[in-house]
Amino acid sequence: MIEVSSKLEGKTFSLWDLEQKLKPLGYVIGGNWDYDHGSFDYLIDNKEGYQFLRLPFQAVDGTLDRDGAKVELLRPYLLAHQYEGNLDYEGNISNFSASFNQFATPEDSDADFPEKYISYGKSLVQDVEKALL
Repeated sequence: MIEVSSKLEGKTFSLWDLEQKLKPLGYVIGGNWDYDHGSFDYLIDNKEGYQFLRLPFQAVDGTLDRDGAKVELLRPYLLAHQYEGNLDYEGNISNFSASFNQFATPEDSDADFPEKYISYGKSLVQDVEKALL
């Protein structure tokens, strides 16, 4: 994980407004959200694992499952996930096994972030700053 300082840190936005501005830029709400925190993720590359720019946020007024929630943006960071290489893409597993192995978890959820994507990730943060500030 590589933190990227940003002018967005500590700024408060309506969650709805953030979604309207970030989704057209390619961001999605990350799967790690809860009622009081979450993130927007931008997929940088997925050829060897997955490299993301993550824009984390925390609720400051309301909860994320309700209309009108306000969130504070936290420090963005670059994140890499390395997934197992021996997944059964054909689905040749029993129904019993499938009930436990339906979703792959990262083999390394904090893998080394490739050097070649660091400057690109930083430029993405600048693009988001321009879109939101």
